[in-house]
Amino acid sequence: MTRKKKPAENSFCEIESNKPEGKRLNRTAFYKHKGDFSWRGIKDAPYKNKGDEWAGIIRRVLIGSHGESAKFQIRYFEISPEGNSSIEKHRHEHVVIGVKGEGIVLTGRTKRKMGFMDTIYISPDTPHQLINPFKEPFGFLCVVNAKRDKPKLIKK
Repeated sequence: MTRKKKPAENSFCEIESNKPEGKRLNRTAFYKHKGDFSWRGIKDAPYKNKGDEWAGIIRRVLIGSHGESAKFQIRYFEISPEGNSSIEKHRHEHVVIGVKGEGIVLTGRTKRKMGFMDTIYISPDTPHQLINPFKEPFGFLCVVNAKRDKPKLIKK
């Protein structure tokens, strides 16, 4: 006796789309870690446009700018020894998680040493800067809103 197969039902994880097939807003993406905090399919990008307020940083956007519909971005930054980000503030919040080496995070007037898996939430409008005064690269993941305001630079 042959059983008839039931038609497949959509699971709650599947999202119906009004877009034609092949033009989905959401897709699963997998980026294989190659070692040394680089991933297949992820290119290095400059931290920002050229400027003298920052030095020695690379940026790798892992999630949030490759066609995903995520409302957040996960980015990997690496600051070379003696490098630093700009001092800035913005209306959006973000989270920084140390994953390689050590660095210093300045929030307002507070300096904290960050190491492996140390995590900091940086609230909106908090002046902040990440600095690497050490001899090894400082790498960290940064989780931020996909849509966000432009940072305002703060002069020393």
